[in-house]
Parts: sequence; structure tokens; C-alpha cells
Amino acid sequence: MENDRWVVLKFGGTSVASFERWKTIKSIVEKRRKEGFRPLIVCSALPGISDELETGMSEKIIETISERHEKLAKDLGVSFGDALPLIEELKRLVAGTSLVRGASPRAHAKVLSYGELLLTKLGAAYLNKQDIPTAWCDARLHLISKEIAHLSEKQSYLSAVCDIEKDEALKKYFDSEKTPVIIIQGFIAKNRDGETVLLGRGGSDVSAAYFAAKLGAERLEIWTDVPGMFTANPQKVPSARLLKFLDYDEAQEIASAGAKVLHPRTIAPVRRHKIPLHIYSTAHPDAFGTIIRHDAGDAGAQVKAISSRRGITLVSMETVDMWQQVGFLADIFACFKKHGLSVDLVSTSETNVTVTLDHSANLLDADRLKSLTAGLSEFCRVRVIESCAIVSLLGKNIRSILHHLTPALEVFDEQKIYLISQAANDLNLTFVVEEEEAIRLVSQLHGQLFKGRKNDKLLGPTWHELNIKEEEKAAARPWWQKKRAVLLKIAKDKTPLYVYDEETIEGAIQKLKSVKSVDKIFYAVKANSNPDVLKTIFKGGLGFECVSLGEVNHILKLFPKINRKRILFTPNFAPKMEYEKGLEAGVFVTLDNTYPITQWPGVFKNHEIFLRIDPEHGEGHHKYVRTAGSKSKFGIIASQLDEIAGILKKNGTRVIGLHAHVGSNILTADTWSDTALFLASIARRFPDVKIIDAGGGLGVPETASHRGLDIAAVQDNLKKFKDSHSKYKLWIEPGRFLIAEAGAILARVTQLKQKRDYNYVGVDTGMNTLIRPALYGSYHEIVNLSRLDDEATHLANIVGPICESGDILGHERHIVTPREGDILLIGNAGAYGRVMSSNYNMRPPAEEHFLKHTQP
Repeated sequence: MENDRWVVLKFGGTSVASFERWKTIKSIVEKRRKEGFRPLIVCSALPGISDELETGMSEKIIETISERHEKLAKDLGVSFGDALPLIEELKRLVAGTSLVRGASPRAHAKVLSYGELLLTKLGAAYLNKQDIPTAWCDARLHLISKEIAHLSEKQSYLSAVCDIEKDEALKKYFDSEKTPVIIIQGFIAKNRDGETVLLGRGGSDVSAAYFAAKLGAERLEIWTDVPGMFTANPQKVPSARLLKFLDYDEAQEIASAGAKVLHPRTIAPVRRHKIPLHIYSTAHPDAFGTIIRHDAGDAGAQVKAISSRRGITLVSMETVDMWQQVGFLADIFACFKKHGLSVDLVSTSETNVTVTLDHSANLLDADRLKSLTAGLSEFCRVRVIESCAIVSLLGKNIRSILHHLTPALEVFDEQKIYLISQAANDLNLTFVVEEEEAIRLVSQLHGQLFKGRKNDKLLGPTWHELNIKEEEKAAARPWWQKKRAVLLKIAKDKTPLYVYDEETIEGAIQKLKSVKSVDKIFYAVKANSNPDVLKTIFKGGLGFECVSLGEVNHILKLFPKINRKRILFTPNFAPKMEYEKGLEAGVFVTLDNTYPITQWPGVFKNHEIFLRIDPEHGEGHHKYVRTAGSKSKFGIIASQLDEIAGILKKNGTRVIGLHAHVGSNILTADTWSDTALFLASIARRFPDVKIIDAGGGLGVPETASHRGLDIAAVQDNLKKFKDSHSKYKLWIEPGRFLIAEAGAILARVTQLKQKRDYNYVGVDTGMNTLIRPALYGSYHEIVNLSRLDDEATHLANIVGPICESGDILGHERHIVTPREGDILLIGNAGAYGRVMSSNYNMRPPAEEHFLKHTQP
């Protein structure tokens, strides 16, 4: 059968795991045939099968594997008979071998090949039953591994490499097949001796690229569980954006830097023959996906993705003898070559060379590392640091925008950085850090570099936007969309104006109360001290966390009969009098410094107090909202606690609670359980502790389409803590989470201006009303409320009347083209808005309006 318009369709493990996914595969194949293509289908094994085959072999494991494939056959409505001979072969192969890890690499490769062989037998049967004539083919007939010097036996069998040139013999063989569709296995090949070899874990992508290159395919499509490459790992960073177009170099860099959606070795074969590579999702077959090609267009210098790779080993080699010594680098790198190890990053100085080894690219077992160290020790002093991670900023021409990255790089403040590398190809800026810090750093960097960017030619929707259902989209509409008419009516009389929605505050209270593991919630008064807001919080049964005597008195004036134990007073560098007045008022008082204890012991004699502990690790989107670490003024460090415990005991002062707070607007669900665990480890020094206060900082999404904090996950993590630490009461003290989304600013357009390529929209208030954008670089959604239903095509800076260059409420925002008098709405302004305002330039800040349920 002759048809030179080949399209190679690769389907990963999750894409072949169910009847529903095979229905999708059927429709994709039919669609490509209608488009005039001849499909070659490359399949992975069922999810987890390769792991089961690799971990250990027993009759029970083979039985489990057989049952899983038999169930899939039943779901697909096909006979399991075609696969049975393979199951019998597998049984004979592993007879007498209890653990495949103990087998030779040759036997290991042979065993692991059965996952793909079994799956493709069932896939061929299903497609034929669906009237799609399909031929099953053994990949090992056509993919022959290359013999490469210095590869170990393990690498030769388990991480083989094949040729990427066109193969006329393969084309003729496939042309001789009478069926329009061919299905074949990924991951497996053979060597020159005819033995089974593997292309490395995740190698099905590579198989597909090899076949595309050999056939001269018009297109390679990788179908997986995510619809393309993203600006970060969407499983870890829900706000990650789809990258719609990339060139081969960018895609190679992102894949090599840790993006799991595509094996790094997939790019070279398609780049060699300029074959477009499309990445799609079988879960979202109609989504745009990512297109990788040589003419992807130039989006200019920018960071396109942030990635991380765990499992990095650092090898530091030091000697004063290396300076100007001819051949030193050749000697040490020959040692790596001898041991079959591929070096990733390299950093040099006059007396030191440091390199990284990636476990995903090297079979780096303890024996090989020990042998490498011994070999290198002949030339230098060797230090090996394991459990590292790489965090990379990826994109073209990184060097030209380093000055723009400075604010984002503040996330590395107080981090241990082992190595910094700026790639010679100017495609990445990479940091080697401690492994446990990687995900948090990626999330913070992404928030800094991608916040507020709208969909454009390069960036598509977020992972959350792709997955959100229509009914969830409707439910996620912000309150100000639903109450637009009311807000426009209010704005007729007066702007600028803060508006707080009672219903939204009550909803946030109920959402937080769903975290059943928390015994008590204290609202941080500093977030918003509006009396109507505080009355709503009081009515919801929450306590109040105050940071000044003024806030304490404000609460006592509003609620004179309040139980004083609903007030938590946490002053910082306050005068002696405030501590005295706080204790006199009968509220909980927190100390976060040794000075009051050592200098004013009489104030606290025979009192019960809280201590604020510094975990020495802060979180948050900006250095000013990270409230832990040596560069933060808050909290007592652990090394001072033994001394404090002795002083307090002599003074008759009892510590009944420990408190920590690491930062603001945090979206990682394990933050508070980790903080609670840290405090529990400290509590043993203070026998009277009965309360653990894990602090606040619960984050909110920046726009309605962004995914917020997973409250259910917060509950799950805190439940685990409570289950193992039931002796403690658990408190949290959120402020912004309860009030940010409930507040908005209404501002009137005053003037429009254009300066070359820049548009400015002026409004009747600025940083005197909302200082967060200037102070923190924070993002607030801005919309033209007067023309909310029109398309937002106008790109402009939203600015105020304050005589400061920093008086910008929003940089380069897409809004509906405004006119003088239009009302702009600034969202997520309920927290740290009016309370931080000023009369700078003698301009009064926006006043406040409380929108009750009853207001029409």
C-alpha cells in the first residue's frame, strides 16, 4: 500500500489505559485518514506495567499483569487470546528468577519489553474490530541500536540509541503492508546481535521520533495526559500556561530541563528532518496543544518556561594545582567518560571545577559513584553532594533581559545556591539548589514572571482553565460580575470607592470552616479594619489577631462584651507599655524576641504567653511578604530557645502556645502542616504548650480563571498532623483569604494618553489608595466595568494622579477600550488596601462602602 503522507501518532500510558481513551484514539486515527494521512501508531505500555516488571518477578506479579490486560481486552470487546502467548513467554522467561533487578541487563531488557508488546496486541484487535484495518508490527524488526564506545553493559541494553536517518527499506516494508494503519511498540528496539534493548524510561516518545525520521513523516504527534508544554509543571503550578508555539531549540531546552511531557531525545530526529512535532492530550483532544517546528516565529527575548529537575548529584573537584595546568580538564573528564557518565552543568574557577550528574541521564548507582570518586581523587580533592535539584529559567536571549529578572530573582534570598550556570546558547539561566526547595522556588518564580500576562500568540490557557467545567466556570464568576448593575449605580454618586461584599466574606468564612482539623480561626485585623467587615467576621464566630494596641482597642470598642480569649495580640518591636496593656486586658500575648524576656521579665512574671518562632524559611511572592528567615525581623530562632526556656521557668512564665508565620499569599497546600510539624518539634522544650498556631498567608487566585488554594488538600495535610499530634489545639490566622476577593475599587477614567508604543489610562485614584502594586509588585485584575461585555483589545498601563513614576496600578493590561467617565474595577482589593492608604500629594484615598445582602 503506497501513501507517503505518514503521520506518526504516539500514545502514552494513560492514553491507552481505558475503553474511553481507545475510543478517542479511534476518532483521531479516522480523522487523520480523512485528512489524507497514513497513520503509524506507537504505543506505550499500560501505566505502571513497566514498574511492576522492573520491581520484581513472581507468579503473583505476572498474574496481576495478565489480569489487567484481560480486563482491558474485555472492556474493548476483543479476545485476550492474541496476548496469551506473550504471557506464557513471560512466565517461561522469568522462571527461577525472583527479582528482575538481580538479572542481567540483557534479561532485564527482554522482560520489560512485554508491556508494550501486550498492549499493542490488544490495540490492533480493537481497531480492526472497529473497521479500521490495522497491522501489528514488532518494533524490534526495524529499530537497531548503534554501538557506542564507553557505554556500560547497562546503558547498552537499557538506554540504547538508534540511527535517525531516513530508511528506504523501512518505507518499502510498510508499503508492502496492505492495511492503511500500522500499530507498533514504543520503548523497544534490538541490537546488532538481535537482542532486545530499551530506549530508556519514557523512550516511547523517542521511538516515535525515530520512526517519523526514518519514514520522512509529515508530522509527529505525541498524545499524552497534558495538552502540550507549559510554562511550568501544571501538576505543581496550577497557574502554568500552555505554550502554543516553540522552535526545536526551545523545546529541547525545556524538555532537557525536566518537562516530563516530552523525552529530551525526541527532538533531535524531528529537527534533523524539519518534521513538525505536535503535542496533544487524549483527555482534551480538541485543545490547541503545543506545536514545535523550525519556523515557530520569534516572540522576542523572554522567559518562556520555568522548570526543575530533582535527583541531581553535584561533584566538586578542587586543587590549587589545576591553575594553568595543561590537560587537567581533559584528565578529569576522561574519568567521567571511562565510567560512562554524562556531565550536565559545568562551573569552573582557578582552583575548582564543579559539575552536575543527572540521574535520569545516567545509571548512577552507589558503586559507580564510589569508583568515579576514587578515579578523580588521583587528580584533585573530591566532594560529592547528593539530593540537589536544578531550577531553570528558559527562553531565548536570556542575557539581554537579565536586568528585568532582578525582582523575580529575589526568591533565591536566603537559599543555598550550589552553582549558577548561564547557558552558552543563551537559552537558560540555571540554579542548583537543595532538592526540597525546588518546587517552591519554581512556583514563586512563575508567579513573578507570568502574572498578569494575557493569552497571546505564545501563551494559551492555564491548566486549570483547560480542566474547569462549564458549571464551575459559572460558579467561579466573581461577585462583582454578578452585581455589576449595583456597582455602577453606586459609582454614579462617588468615586474612587472601596466596596466590600458581605456575601463573599461569609462564603470565605464557611470555606475556611470546612478545614475541620483547625480548632480556632483568628482573623488578622491588619488586613482590613472596616467596622462592617469586622462585624461580619465576629458574627461568623472567628477570633481576632491584632498586631498593635490600637487594633486591640478597636476590637474592644466594637465588641465590649467579647470573650478576651478571642483576641490574640502579636506585637513586634513594640514598647514595653503595649505588652503590659495587652496582659492587663486579658488577651493572649505573643513574644517574638528575646529582648522583652531578658530586659522586662517582671512584665511577664506568672503569666501565660505565646512565642513566635522563626522557621528560618519564608514564603511568598515578594521579599516584603516573606516573614521568616534571618533577613526578616520576625520571630525567635531555634538556637535561642533553650536559653529562653530557662529564663521563663525561673520567672514563672508559662508558654502555652507556639506560633509561626512564613509569608503571604501562599498556594502550596502543605505549608501549614509543615509549619505545625516544625512547631511541634519545638514544643518539647516547653511542657505547658497546648496550642500550635500555624499562622496565615492562605493565598487567593489573582483572577476568577486562576486556580486558588486547594482547601481540601490543606485539610488533608492538617488532618495528618492532628492525627499524630492530638494533644495540641491547632489555630490559624488568615486575613487576606477572608477578605481580599470580597473587596474591589471603583475608579473613574479621567484621561487617556499615548506615547509611541505605550498607552496610558488615567483614573481618579492611585497608589495613595492601593499601594500594593508599587510596594509588592502585586497583581490586581482590572476591568472596564462600564463595558464589561465587550472584547478587551486595548493594551495600556493603568495609572493614577500621584506624582510618582511608581503610580501604576496595572502594567500592560488588556481592557475594553475606555472613554472618559468609564468605571474601571480593580479586583482582589479587600485586603491590605484601605488600611495601607495615605493622603500623599494631599489627595484623599478612596472611601469605603459595605454592600449588604439586602442592598438592591
